[in-house]
Formats: sequence, structure tokens, C-alpha cells
Amino acid sequence: MTTATPPRLAGRLTTLMIEARVDAGRALLAPRGELVHGCADTLTETLAGLPAGTGRVDLDMTGVTFMDTAGLQFLDVLHDHGHRHAVTVTTANWNGQPRRILELAGLDTTDPLRSAAHRPPAPRPGPVPSPRPAPAPVPARSAVALERSERLHDLQEEVEQLRHALASRPVIDQARGILMATHGCTSDEAWHLLRETSQLSNTKLRAVAAAITSSAGNGGPPLPGAVRTALRAALARLGR
Repeated sequence: MTTATPPRLAGRLTTLMIEARVDAGRALLAPRGELVHGCADTLTETLAGLPAGTGRVDLDMTGVTFMDTAGLQFLDVLHDHGHRHAVTVTTANWNGQPRRILELAGLDTTDPLRSAAHRPPAPRPGPVPSPRPAPAPVPARSAVALERSERLHDLQEEVEQLRHALASRPVIDQARGILMATHGCTSDEAWHLLRETSQLSNTKLRAVAAAITSSAGNGGPPLPGAVRTALRAALARLGR
């Protein structure tokens, strides 16, 4: 049996489609698009439509091209489905930017559902007579929660930079070309120069690219002091 997720409601942007094929109790899901806001709802609808008796769900993530923090909700839905229905759930073939996000989140890029952050909690013993809580689990869970919070913060910053980069692609590409021509660096090196200059000067990446592009023209304004200083530092680290 082969199905696909139904169209979203009118007025809502469809960023994710999931093709589903079920054979002999095994469901193969093939998401296509982006894991952004609403992706968890799309997955929930797809899983709810699987026939009774489905004992295994495998996801081929090859068609996923972008992922932000909503992708973690997507994984939570998968984990909860497997736990509630006692079925095996796996994901595979994470590539490109989504794979990078998994790395930032500290998840297994081969199958993030195997990661400690998404494993079901160990069974807890029944009530104990003493009112004192068990000493070991509480600090362990607190440490995990703190680490995950820090990783999530880094993940959100990375995704935000990626979104701005995509929206500002033309001016960023121009700035990369200018840096390549001016300093004899490769395209990748020019990209790292832009990012490092942005971080060192505490200036948005698009603003750095726009400043570099404007200053390269005849009679263009000089680079702002903070950007100029940060770019020099980035060039020095690159050995230029």
C-alpha cells in the first residue's frame, strides 16, 4: 500500500510531504521537504494513517533538505509513536544541513532515535517509604537537561544564521567574490571570513556582506571600524 500525506489546509504553506509504503507490517516513510514549523503535525497525521498491525516504521530522510528546531519535535513524535505502540522506529540517510543540525544537537547522525536524548527513560521503581528522593537520578537528569538546553541554544543560533544566509544569498555571494578577488582565497575560505568577521564584530552576516560590497565600489564608503578590525583579524588567522 502506498499513500502520501494529504494537502495542508488552505492558506498554510506545505513544506513537508511524506510518502508512505506499507508491506508485510513494515512501513517505509519518505519525507520530502523541510522539517520546520508544522512538520510534527504532518508526521502525526501520517503515523495515524498507518494500518493496524504495522510493527516497524523506517524513515528514509534523503529528501529532507532543511531542518530547524522543529526537527527535534519531529523526532520526539517518532520516539513517542514507537514507545506507545511498541514498534521499532528508525531513521536513516541524513545529509547536508539536517545532518549538521543533528551534530549540533548532540544526536547520532546515523539514527538520532538511538541517541540518549531520545531514549525512553529507564523504568522507575515503586514508591519508597523514605520521603527523601533517590540521589543518583535527579542530578543525572539535571545535567542532561542543562546540556540539552545549551545545545538547543547553539542549534537555534546556527539555524537563524542559516536562514539569514539563505535570504541574503545574492549580497553574500557578491561579498564572497570580492574577498576571493581581493585576498586570493577560495570560495569556502571567503565564506569562513564572512562568518568570522560577523562573529568578531557582533554584526549580522548580511550587514557585513553589504558593507564589503559597498566599500568595493568606486567612491564607496569605507568599512565600519568594527567590521574592518574583525576582517583583519579573520584574515590574519587565515594567513592572508
